[in-house]
Amino acid sequence: MAKRDYYDVLGVAKNADDKALKSAFRKQAMKYHPDRNPDDASAEAKFKEVNEAYGILSDAQKRAAYDRMGHAAFEGGGGGGGSPFGQGGFEGFGDIFEEMFGGFSGARGARGRQRQAQGADSSFKLGLTMEEAHKGLKKSLKIPTAEACDTCSGSGATPGSQPTTCKTCGGRGSIRRQQGFFAVEQTCPSCHGEGSVISNPCRACNGQGLKKTTKTIEVDIPAGIEENMRIRVAGKGEAGRRGAPSGDLYIFPEIKRHKIFERDGSDLHVSATIPVAKAALGGNLEVPSIDGKRHRVSIPEGTNSGATFRLRGLGMNIYGRQSRGDMYVDVQVETPTNLTERQREILEEFQVEGENASPKAKGFFDRVSEFFKT
Repeated sequence: MAKRDYYDVLGVAKNADDKALKSAFRKQAMKYHPDRNPDDASAEAKFKEVNEAYGILSDAQKRAAYDRMGHAAFEGGGGGGGSPFGQGGFEGFGDIFEEMFGGFSGARGARGRQRQAQGADSSFKLGLTMEEAHKGLKKSLKIPTAEACDTCSGSGATPGSQPTTCKTCGGRGSIRRQQGFFAVEQTCPSCHGEGSVISNPCRACNGQGLKKTTKTIEVDIPAGIEENMRIRVAGKGEAGRRGAPSGDLYIFPEIKRHKIFERDGSDLHVSATIPVAKAALGGNLEVPSIDGKRHRVSIPEGTNSGATFRLRGLGMNIYGRQSRGDMYVDVQVETPTNLTERQREILEEFQVEGENASPKAKGFFDRVSEFFKT
């Protein structure tokens, strides 16, 4: 019986791109998968046909040969018509089948066991002042973690005994199940991927090979660090079971609110309140920078609330660079209260004679007056 055209098998046009091919393959594979069609030989045959078609068309070189010569390009050992997976076997489709059916190929299963054996990653929230975040420092941290059990040296077995090879999987850590046309390798339920079982567990750690403890480590906090960053300390997480490598430690900075400065990335803002007399007559304003130095800001005559003055290079250190952000002084003018009789007299006199000194206020009242007249 002549083979069907591979494009017809997947239901795509000959100019279909990789995305369309993959989408069509998923749809057909889901439809004819043997697990969804038990004891249906025709469905299994179609599933095999779909896999063969996708195995050719998803490979650029094989697809080009097929477009030129059709099925003849793969007859007589010419290109892999016998197995849609080629020499790579089932692994070439591992990602797709894992998404659809939750199975794992042998290679992916092995990598999963490696990740399982490695110690767990740890996280630690580190409180920092804004000054510490600015300049950076070396911190000594006490981290709760898990280390290898001293009694059994991390083996999990009572001293003098050893773990035995798992009989279910023969020490492989995984078992293979046949699912219709192909085999799926899964973690062994008896040893949970370890490949061995402990018949005489260590009493000190209950067979886990680990014990809870607290260890002190030195960590370099870089200058300019921000809250949306994290610091990775390789190999300082929890110890792995039975001699496996330790996980990593991740430090998440939490920067405390400052009494004076408000941070915006590498820039700093200082909200400064000045009396109305200084705003009207002008003068100098002294402000601090994050490194503790004093700086003078010149306030010009007639400064209004909301005015901002920029001090270049006085902000936070920028992470990973030899430069700093800027500092902005945001001015608010305070209206005087608790006036003395003399101060009140002066302001009343100014109110009568000072129309030209407040042109914006005068303009507003003029517009209001005109509104009522019309």
